[in-house]
Amino acid sequence: MGCDVRVSGLLRRNLQPTLTYWSVFFSFGLCIAFLGPTLLDLRCQTHSSLPQISWVFFSQQLCLLLGSALGGVFKRTLAQSLWALFTSSLAISLVFAAIPFCRDVKVLAAVMALAGLAMGCIDTVANMQLVRIYQKDSAVFLQVLHFFVGFGALLSPLIADPFLSEANCLPANSTANATTHSHPLHIARVLGHRHAEAQPWSNQTFPGMPPQDGAGTRVSYAFWIMALINLPVPMAVLYLLSKERLLTCCPQRSPLLLPADELALETQPPEKEDTSSLPPKFQPNAGHEDLFSCCQRRNFKGAPYSFFAIHITAALVLFMTDGMTGAYSAFVYSYAVEKPLSVGHKVAGYLPSLFWGFITLGRLISIPISSRVKPATMVFVNVIGVVVTFLVLLVFSYNVIFLFVGTASLGLFLSSTFPSLLAYTEDILQYKGCATTVLVTGAGIGEMVLQMLVGSVFQARGSYSFLVCGVIFGCLAFTFYILLLFFHRMHSGLSSVPTQDKALGMESLECYQR
Repeated sequence: MGCDVRVSGLLRRNLQPTLTYWSVFFSFGLCIAFLGPTLLDLRCQTHSSLPQISWVFFSQQLCLLLGSALGGVFKRTLAQSLWALFTSSLAISLVFAAIPFCRDVKVLAAVMALAGLAMGCIDTVANMQLVRIYQKDSAVFLQVLHFFVGFGALLSPLIADPFLSEANCLPANSTANATTHSHPLHIARVLGHRHAEAQPWSNQTFPGMPPQDGAGTRVSYAFWIMALINLPVPMAVLYLLSKERLLTCCPQRSPLLLPADELALETQPPEKEDTSSLPPKFQPNAGHEDLFSCCQRRNFKGAPYSFFAIHITAALVLFMTDGMTGAYSAFVYSYAVEKPLSVGHKVAGYLPSLFWGFITLGRLISIPISSRVKPATMVFVNVIGVVVTFLVLLVFSYNVIFLFVGTASLGLFLSSTFPSLLAYTEDILQYKGCATTVLVTGAGIGEMVLQMLVGSVFQARGSYSFLVCGVIFGCLAFTFYILLLFFHRMHSGLSSVPTQDKALGMESLECYQR
């Protein structure tokens, strides 16, 4: 009960910043999910093939990774963090407005690279600020934060769906020279002519495509609507800057007086933690560095090897799970429209919305669950559920109903993996070290690498390989999580040794005094 009162007091004092950090993750969600359902329309707009349009995913995820690494630079002061969030959320609106004018795949890749930088900065800064505010009580607030990602990602495919082209602008005879692989499925219709890949991107055309001047006219409205919907987010950040008196035109404000109950909670002595097992660099207030600061050798001096192993294995789990999230969202639409399923374009367009809708639902459900269930248990259930879901999809790969049910199940199990694992890892390390930065960076690398890998395998081996990749990635995520549990147990044993020695010393001193 006392814990709930303390958390509610923290929330009341930090309500405006918390709502702002949640809202910027709505921008993140809008930007992360629109490429999947609009993939074929953007290919028509840029006159590109699937391997070429995959570079758009790569550029976005590469710059998201760079933005995640650079985002830690802006955490030094509140003003830097808020200005970074304002710039990033405004950049996302500008990107949405500019996409309809990108008639070349290289230009589109450059624009999406800018979006990736903004998303990476939002990812790191918002996570860091919430963890900094709520510390050990951050699990619930991180669940809400990532709920807003799912909400934004659910909304963007729904906005795009009415403007998607039902007719395929790719040539009708593109399957004539296609080759099949070990499985009777193929993707030649999506890829177009093989010989077209050798032509320059900007000069490449396909018979049967609409004229370049009219390409993507209808889907342009979807991007402009998303740009307008996102505009209140940078305005909210600007309002918080004004409220905190961090604008140059506003004088610095004096500290506000706290109510009596919050003052009592604030002056209550915090729980003491045993920090004797870690070197001075890992004492309180030394953590949450940016990636470059984390990599400095002086920060690691004297740390046990389990400290590094926890960082690495947790990052590898998110490498797989976030990579699966990005790859599934990006390619489930293309997988559905291919044989043997051959789902219609409009119906297939609902799959990314269904996926992100259940991610949103899962994160909403996780908010009350996370206050009662340990983060480690939640992650374990999620990873097992992902593996089982991909196996079921693989067995019933010819059934459209199972594709929709499996997509919903996959979204549900992947929904709370990131915030739960982040809270679990930070709790293991007692909020010291660089867990937030390392995990966000690992997740960004996973989204970048696995999307490119799945796209390449999809092209080379056929659409059936899309599900095979999911099973392999899920099994690897489970393996890395078991290793994380092992290193947690080992790290806890190392941390308890100094405490036991200290207790024995106190007992000996008491006996000597007697």
